[in-house]
Amino acid sequence: MLPLIRREVCDKHKWISDEEFMDGLAAAQSCPGPIAVNISIYIGYHLKKGKGMAVAVLGTILPSIISILLIAMLFNRFADAALVHKAFHALRPAVVALIAVPLVEMAKKAGVTLKNAWFPLLAAVLVGVLLISPMYLISLTIAFAVVQGLRGKKA
Repeated sequence: MLPLIRREVCDKHKWISDEEFMDGLAAAQSCPGPIAVNISIYIGYHLKKGKGMAVAVLGTILPSIISILLIAMLFNRFADAALVHKAFHALRPAVVALIAVPLVEMAKKAGVTLKNAWFPLLAAVLVGVLLISPMYLISLTIAFAVVQGLRGKKA
């Protein structure tokens, strides 16, 4: 949903800039809950304060809730059908693409290049393979940024 939200609010309606979206995304990732709902809260508040937050959240969650309820009602009837199994198998590459494309777009906008790509790749390996808590990496990154900032002020 993130690329769709970004496209709507940054490109189509121009409610916020790409930089503001990236700031909101950083805030949304640090809060508990679904990231699409969190970024919607940020954008809604940015536009219309409390009422904007309420409308944004409802606009984000209601379509999903309704769709899931309809699918759940139908899935019980057709779950064992061979066509349903084939359809879910065929959707796997599309799901990977839906995750990969926005990731690459956000990486470009965040300034990730071949020269500095080692950092997010290292973070992915530490979290995904070695099962290190992301909180340790976030804390370490914050500490590193503070030290770098203090070094810059001394110079």
